[in-house]
Amino acid sequence: MAYREDMTTLVIVLGSTLALIVGAFLVVAWRDRRRQSSPEDSAAAREAAGTQQRYAAERHGRQGDVWRNGQSQGSP
Repeated sequence: MAYREDMTTLVIVLGSTLALIVGAFLVVAWRDRRRQSSPEDSAAAREAAGTQQRYAAERHGRQGDVWRNGQSQGSP
């Protein structure tokens, strides 16, 4: 009789654990689905990346000009 009670307890514990894991997975999946970006967010991200790249290119160009000007003025 004790074996049957032990098995019942084990089944209840494993079933409860499985239910908690599945429930946690579903909650996280539902939460992440709500957070998916909209087309407006994607467009804004692309625009921001383009602006950042343009500023980086301009800064790189200015640094090159400063370096070239310094080389031409300081050359013996």
